[in-house]
Amino acid sequence: MRYMVVIERGEKSWGAHVPDLPGCVAVGETRNEVLRLIREAIDFHIEGLRHDGQPVPLPASESDFIEVGAA
Repeated sequence: MRYMVVIERGEKSWGAHVPDLPGCVAVGETRNEVLRLIREAIDFHIEGLRHDGQPVPLPASESDFIEVGAA
């Protein structure tokens, strides 16, 4: 499966979350680190759902970029 991941840069760290897997989040010091961590978090999250007998949500989120004038 292929899940959309939202990646955000903070002042001192990077964060990531998966809209289709509520509660699946990661924080890292670099973009590469947060990508590695969110990949692990997705695997762990899905494993936990299956272990608990819960359905694994199918990927449904999409993203796009919208250009606007400078503020």
